[in-house]
Amino acid sequence: MPFYIRPVREFLVRPAIPAPLSRMSELAYNLLWSWEPPIRALFRRLDPALWKESGYNPVMMLGRVSQEALERAAADPRYLAHYAQACQRYDAHMQNGRAPSGGKLIAYFSAEYGLSECLPIYSGGLGILSGDHLKSASDLNLPLIGVGLLYQQGYFRQVLNADGWQQERYSDNDFYTLPILPVKDGFGEDLKVTVKLPTGPLLIQVWRMDVGRIKLYLLDTNIPDNPSPQDRDITDQLYGGDMDTRIRQEIVLGIGGLRALRAMNFEPTAFHMNEGHSAFLAVERVRGLMEEQRLTFDEALEATRTNNVFTTHTPVPAGIDLFDAGMMHYYFQDYCRESGIEFHRFMELGRRNPSDMGERFSMAVLAVKTSSYRNAVSRLHRRVAQEMWHDLWPELPIWEVPLTSITNGVHLPSWLNSDLTDLYDQYLEPDWREHTTDPKTWELIDEIPDEELLEVHRRRKRRLIAFVRDRQTASAFRRKAASSELRHSTEVLDPSVLTIGFARRFATYKRANLIFRDPERLKRILCNKDRPVQIIIAGKAHPKDHPGKSQIRDVVQYSRDPELWKHIVFIEDYDMKVARELVQSCDIWLNTPRRGEEACGTSGMKAAMNGVLNLSILDGWFDEAYEESGGWAIGDREPYTDDQDNLHASAIYYLLENEIVPMFYERRDHGTQEWMRRVKQSLRYLSPEFDARRMLREYDHELYAPAHLAFTAQVQSRFESARRRVKWSGKVREAWDRVHFVETGPAPTGPVTSGVTVPVRATVDLAGLDPEDVRVELVMGRVGASGSLEETEVMVLPVIERNGTTAVFAKDIAPQQTGRLGYALRISPNHYDDPLTRPCTSLLKWGSSNA
Repeated sequence: MPFYIRPVREFLVRPAIPAPLSRMSELAYNLLWSWEPPIRALFRRLDPALWKESGYNPVMMLGRVSQEALERAAADPRYLAHYAQACQRYDAHMQNGRAPSGGKLIAYFSAEYGLSECLPIYSGGLGILSGDHLKSASDLNLPLIGVGLLYQQGYFRQVLNADGWQQERYSDNDFYTLPILPVKDGFGEDLKVTVKLPTGPLLIQVWRMDVGRIKLYLLDTNIPDNPSPQDRDITDQLYGGDMDTRIRQEIVLGIGGLRALRAMNFEPTAFHMNEGHSAFLAVERVRGLMEEQRLTFDEALEATRTNNVFTTHTPVPAGIDLFDAGMMHYYFQDYCRESGIEFHRFMELGRRNPSDMGERFSMAVLAVKTSSYRNAVSRLHRRVAQEMWHDLWPELPIWEVPLTSITNGVHLPSWLNSDLTDLYDQYLEPDWREHTTDPKTWELIDEIPDEELLEVHRRRKRRLIAFVRDRQTASAFRRKAASSELRHSTEVLDPSVLTIGFARRFATYKRANLIFRDPERLKRILCNKDRPVQIIIAGKAHPKDHPGKSQIRDVVQYSRDPELWKHIVFIEDYDMKVARELVQSCDIWLNTPRRGEEACGTSGMKAAMNGVLNLSILDGWFDEAYEESGGWAIGDREPYTDDQDNLHASAIYYLLENEIVPMFYERRDHGTQEWMRRVKQSLRYLSPEFDARRMLREYDHELYAPAHLAFTAQVQSRFESARRRVKWSGKVREAWDRVHFVETGPAPTGPVTSGVTVPVRATVDLAGLDPEDVRVELVMGRVGASGSLEETEVMVLPVIERNGTTAVFAKDIAPQQTGRLGYALRISPNHYDDPLTRPCTSLLKWGSSNA
């Protein structure tokens, strides 16, 4: 137990950097070093042992490096030349200038960020994606700022007991040894903002992290200004604590984060909620406009919806944060009263069925209802998400639920191994780094000699096995393992053997144990005398996920089989460092989720960019990439059912036995080229397609730019357009029950020749509305076996005649398809320009066949 002495008078001592190295601190405090090899190598070269001991953290390293080492480096012309190169790369990135943005500024909110292994404020794929998002925004000069939470302990460190059961260890982050700095206010004091909780005011300190050109602002409640331990612990652990802790974290992130941006005088023109954790920011924006612009709740909601962007990563409802009505009342009754928001209206925003008082409040529903722009993270995930959110648009066909998709990507400079980078410098165009999303850049991959590409991979594989042996030995020492286990830890794996990698969160839907379903058959594959195989596995289970922990224990027990200890290795404490070593060095990357439950997945992208071939279920990103990936698919494109576990396991064994293993060893033994052809295909196609900079460009073009323009128009109209829209919506709602189709005209009675026009006509009683207030649409497509429309298209019918309260809408259509076709007519309020921005509403009516 530590002994605390109070009071302690704190002061900060920084290293005395020699004048020739005066910019070392500047380089250390910008995470550009995490993806610029010359800058990172500069710190490693200063003291390689200390670099590793400091957790690859240049700020901590500079605080501990000896003055002698600094002076020696400052007097070494070779080191000074390296230093000059690092400064040049830094300046080239930072001084490239901000592209003209027309006032555009995107505020990106996420609960976690995976930027470097020395910053444990991430748990898995969501955080890594957020980190890659910021890095790519920096590369593209995108006007973006990030907002998140600064966790005192972050996510847990994983240790395994003697039986292989996961245990969690937490250690405090010392913020003053991390590449972050406190934000100062106008008086030179630490910037703090306040949110009001039922227990009283909560103060939040704001920190800044520089990610290239991008500023990431992190919120911290663990400060002396908050006397309550409960308040200080809000930003203690990532995804730790109970639901009470979770709602307090999300209040800090959404409401506190927005207030922090205001305190720093930022005026974002688009707000991006990466998952629903930050969705309270939408309500805080409504409150702000009600106060500043004297808008009603509906007017403020209408105005703020226009530039909110929501990205959903969750393919199953169980992954969404839900809060009981009592908890919501406890935390928001005063907030709503003081803001002039009716509490029941606030609750309606978080409920699928607004009239169900017993329904819990959903952060994802809140984000959906308060955003005009919503996206899934792969094409398949879009279809899954449209089905999941269909009840918010019950009158629409599932395929029309207004949610687009932008498939995730990974930040190539952060994940591409340095040996492959050097090889590209020799064979690709000199400026290849500036054109990584251009497929033409990668056509020159074919000119790289197979043997040179293969030698790069062999070198990485030897490095991986040395890394694994070091980790296994350290783990065995910590557990005080038997001498036999210590000896085994230095002998595991063989660099000449086909190596399968599997590393990800141990959630049950990812089926980490699928490959172990038939242990005897697997043992025959692994222990084949002439063509052996080995598997490296890593991953953490959520502290409360006991089935996931059981899977880890089972894998560890398999690895201790006397015949398998050299062929199966589980690496403790999965983090970005472990992930990087694995995706850069294995031969095969295994991915086995239940189809439809992996929103996207990105580890396979990282592996593919390093020449590692994928063996995967057709889910998430791989469903789009398989045909061009050079890899292998497990199963078909069909919905998951329980009986598929055995089928998929058998498919893995079959592919290994009959195709993958023979192909790998034929390359080694007979020099056949098929394996390397597949590797080059993976590099050539997947590198540009799944670079996160492609993803960022799509976000900017499809979501950020229109959101910015829509809100700019609101501001320029002094929010009159929002006031008019709300007034118009009230008029439409009042009349809607009386709006109906009077006549829908006769359908063709006989066969129609392709290309010949067919008149479509509908008479509508508008109940006093103008024809411009409604949108009459024809939905036409092929009639499927079940009688439903397939391969549909939607066409608007213009008004051609008006007679009193009725109007006639008509259009001549010329079917280009052949076969059994059909159409249906519908009417809805004409309150959107882009179908993807359609608000949540049931104001849509379909024409009956006898109208």
